[in-house]
Amino acid sequence: MLISFRAWPQVYRGSVKDFQGFDANQDAEALYNAMKGFGSDKEAILDLITSRSNKQRVEICQAYKALYGKDLIADLKYELTGKFERLIVSLMRPPAYGDAKEIKDAISGVGTDEKCLIEILASRTNQEIHDLVAAYKDAYERDLEADIVGDTSGHFKKMLVVLLQGAREEDDVVSEDLVEQDAKDLLEAGELKWGTDEAQFIYILGRRSRQHLRLVFDEYMKIAGKPIERSIRGELSGDFEKLMLAVVKCIRSTAEYFAERLYKAMKGLGTRDNTLIRIMVSRSEIDMLDIREVFRTKYEKSLYNMIKEDTSGEYKKALLKLCGGDDEAWWSTGPLSAVKVELRGTVQPAGDFNDDGDAQVLRKAMKGLGTDEGAIIEVLTKRSNAQRQQILKAYKAHYGRDLMADLKSELSGSLAKLILGLMLTPAQYDAKQLRKAVEGAGTDESVLIEIMATRNNQEIKAINEAYQEAYHKSLEDDLSSDTSGHFKRILVSLALGNRDEGPENATQAHEDAKVRPILKLADVSSNDSSDSLETRFLSILCTRSYPHLRRVFQEFIKMTNHDVEHAIKKRMSGDVRDAFVAIVRSVKNKPAFFADKLYKSMKGAGTDERTLTRIMISRSEIDLFNIRGEFIDLFDKSLHHMIEKDTSGDYRKALLALCGGED
Repeated sequence: MLISFRAWPQVYRGSVKDFQGFDANQDAEALYNAMKGFGSDKEAILDLITSRSNKQRVEICQAYKALYGKDLIADLKYELTGKFERLIVSLMRPPAYGDAKEIKDAISGVGTDEKCLIEILASRTNQEIHDLVAAYKDAYERDLEADIVGDTSGHFKKMLVVLLQGAREEDDVVSEDLVEQDAKDLLEAGELKWGTDEAQFIYILGRRSRQHLRLVFDEYMKIAGKPIERSIRGELSGDFEKLMLAVVKCIRSTAEYFAERLYKAMKGLGTRDNTLIRIMVSRSEIDMLDIREVFRTKYEKSLYNMIKEDTSGEYKKALLKLCGGDDEAWWSTGPLSAVKVELRGTVQPAGDFNDDGDAQVLRKAMKGLGTDEGAIIEVLTKRSNAQRQQILKAYKAHYGRDLMADLKSELSGSLAKLILGLMLTPAQYDAKQLRKAVEGAGTDESVLIEIMATRNNQEIKAINEAYQEAYHKSLEDDLSSDTSGHFKRILVSLALGNRDEGPENATQAHEDAKVRPILKLADVSSNDSSDSLETRFLSILCTRSYPHLRRVFQEFIKMTNHDVEHAIKKRMSGDVRDAFVAIVRSVKNKPAFFADKLYKSMKGAGTDERTLTRIMISRSEIDLFNIRGEFIDLFDKSLHHMIEKDTSGDYRKALLALCGGED
């Protein structure tokens, strides 16, 4: 069966357009005057150049040469400096010559900038590739393919050469049979094969049309039970893996690929200015409006605002002009709650479960000289919590002994804490962690925040009962006596387990988000009482349902042009700030919240084993599979790999068993 895709008329989605009333000679004269004499008028230069299309800039260069006998690009290089100079000069080159210059710089000298090669060759159309190859030949009198072959190797080189041909199919008609065959071939070349048939990945991903590949990815998901990206991460490695992932991302959505590249270029300490400049210049007349829209949706902040916060001076002004404006008017008001994600744990109930048989295996593993830790791990990490509770009873009935006491006696260190934690019910385990956080000298606020901010009403109520039973005190009383101020009020409110569980209410969400006119949240220097601000946030964040809060966060962005997390960090501090941020992140994406906590527990020198153990136990039957997916998306490495690298011995074996597999 053939599927035909209708070719819709192209709508211009660039942020830079032809300047109305354009006069190349007049612009050339204005630029000459801006650079004449002592110093240069940078404001005039950036205003003029960023408001002309590339075609018009090329005409200005020609007019400048005709009028003054000088090279405009050479004069701009002389007059300007630093990042601002790089940006302005990049704007003066035709797109193909800009790409050619970027690739030449990427492969010149010591080392290769593989990320630049990947970005350009994975994202360009056939025509753009052909223009690039010709421009490279014209500018450097060299063959681009030969230079790339000489500077790269292996399957990475082979895929780059395939992309350089600019021979991707462009049919509007797709064969359903071929879609099914390609999906099957990819599965057999990777997941079902000992080793990987890289050539099959290269042929299909390098040659098939975009429409065809989108259907292949859907079909692959059906037959493999996982997205193609996850298989690529598992089967390929190094620069070849990164290139193939970039190709898949660009096939799915070029705008989303560039939105992610821009976000990563600016997040954290420092800015990757070369990446930022290259993308802002190269996409300004293609799909910058789409990139902005995806950026706002995905990261809940505008590209405009992130550039504004991350750059400075004329460089910032020029980038903002290319960005083309902020996105309040473009922001979608559709409910985030419409997206349903199935939460999956990694530990499932064992089939053919025999509690008495498991009790015998455990007794044998602990009897006599020495302990068989491997047998204990094999049994207890492969049973659900409900099954472990049955094993406890069977052990007591069969041997008249307390399994928990025997495990405590035979095991030690991190492994003992992990195994003993697995034997408690989820509510008992959380209650114990909370008790440890408040008893003795000092309070572990991070544990209180993590547990109280992420549990649902049913889980909170079960924790309260388990706490009362184990310690003969109410959790609320202990939280009240060990904390103070607004932080205490937040914890006590969460401990009630009375969060609304209904759907979003659009009218109420709009009212809940209306903190700006009352408290001037967007004005971070406001003198309004922080007491009233924290009370207002508490009354909403601790009581409204998750779907409703997602809608509130959208409304808040529309009103203030800030993400709610940004506002919290600007106006609050200490434990109150941390608690509210944890609630917000949990509401937005709970698996991502825990992925971040796990990553921080293992990155750098030393391992925070308490946090690592606590999350692996508490999420193993809820959403650890989803956490694994978020982990690899956020940090470009698998949770399995990081545990394997950062822990050792039987403790590592048990953690990896809970992790449930490599991604």
